[in-house]
Amino acid sequence: MRSRLPAAALGQADEPVVIALACAGDELAFAELVRRRQHRVRKFMYHLCRRPSLGDDLAQQVFLRIWRSLHQLRTATAFDGWLKRIMVTTWLEELRRHPVEYVAEIDTDDAGTLSEATHEQVDLDAALARLPADVRLCVVLAYNEGMSHPEIVQLTNLPLGTVKSHIARGSARLRELLATYAGP
Repeated sequence: MRSRLPAAALGQADEPVVIALACAGDELAFAELVRRRQHRVRKFMYHLCRRPSLGDDLAQQVFLRIWRSLHQLRTATAFDGWLKRIMVTTWLEELRRHPVEYVAEIDTDDAGTLSEATHEQVDLDAALARLPADVRLCVVLAYNEGMSHPEIVQLTNLPLGTVKSHIARGSARLRELLATYAGP
């Protein structure tokens, strides 16, 4: 569908307007939505898989799923929760298809994409990579996405006690791995 607004106007439009237009099939509005959300989705996927190229592939899968089913979204205000569900589902499906080996070192093929990262961020990413996949997912949802325990339960279908223990154990392990940054 041809856009109802020029691209420049879409860049200035409020998020609910852009989402509503994208839901109606407006391709330029969807492109604007991708532009606004791609960094967040890519970062989320990278924190889970630890490989920028795979993270980019998974982010692309997320946006393809969104485009294919955006017409089903009931309201623009539901978009954030819906997006998180698609991100988590995409990740869990990837884990089922291809259990991922995680390494603490940076993938040298993708190192150029990390040139702006600080040493502390690289070390945090390496520490996250040492957590088991289900623990890492809960930690990333809690701290990067700012989700509550009940929200994580709803997205992952894990029991509340499991979510709480994954976050507690994961956080403790990260503190242990990153103790050198705590100072004397």
